[in-house]
Amino acid sequence: MEIDTVGIIGAGTMGNGIAQACAVSGIRVIMVDISEAAVAKGVATVAGSLERLLKKEKITAVERDATLARIKGSTSYDELKSAQLVIEAATENYDLKLRILKQVDAMLAPDVIVATNTSSISITKLAAATSRADRFIGMHFFNPVPMMALVEIIRGLQTSDATHDAVHAMAKALGKTPITVKNAPGFVVNRILVPMINEAFFVMAEGLATPEDIDAGMKLGCNQPIGPLALADMVGLDVCLAVMEVYLSEFGDSKYRACPLLKEMVAAGRLGRKTGQGVYRY
Repeated sequence: MEIDTVGIIGAGTMGNGIAQACAVSGIRVIMVDISEAAVAKGVATVAGSLERLLKKEKITAVERDATLARIKGSTSYDELKSAQLVIEAATENYDLKLRILKQVDAMLAPDVIVATNTSSISITKLAAATSRADRFIGMHFFNPVPMMALVEIIRGLQTSDATHDAVHAMAKALGKTPITVKNAPGFVVNRILVPMINEAFFVMAEGLATPEDIDAGMKLGCNQPIGPLALADMVGLDVCLAVMEVYLSEFGDSKYRACPLLKEMVAAGRLGRKTGQGVYRY
């Protein structure tokens, strides 16, 4: 299946990042959000990103203009009907995703593939709520999407080989490196990463080292580009907590209990970079 047009639901951080990655690769994009302001902000974010690449001489002005010309913003789901693949990139909330997916499922042609950019929600469960379970798949991009090479391709129990192969090929066409993952809470990367971040909070709470030394230790001792606490601030402490709670609920294993300090910081509204303070001040 050749994919030349991709619909993206959500113009936020992940949605506009996916839009940029697709448009840079020559794929037409229809980016939909609930308001004109949200759509405009998403397109402006892509434009700003491309402008920075132009200043660094990574792209030419012609390439910048061609990329922007491939992105169409809209507030109407009807615009998605011309896409062969629709990627839902809404907030990580099951009820919200379910509502969106049911709405688009009812209006898209039967052969259209629908993907969700979730980092923790069951692909099998979401697929079962649509009429195209065999053409439903997880496509987990990583932030910042234009820079990060990895895409987790998550197969639900019902996902067909043809759907997997088409989406796997499309990810490679974007210049990404896809890995195929079975459906399970957190999939592969976050299943390993978020408990590590949680453990860093336990270490900090026990006073074993300062946040700076914890991060320096993991950067220098494990060759990580960013320490786990700084990464938590980037991801959002509320997101880290929500993922840990999903693991605890789904696996029923106490090793996934969230650190009390992480819970307390979220309760205090110290969510990281997006609030100006988390483990560190910004």
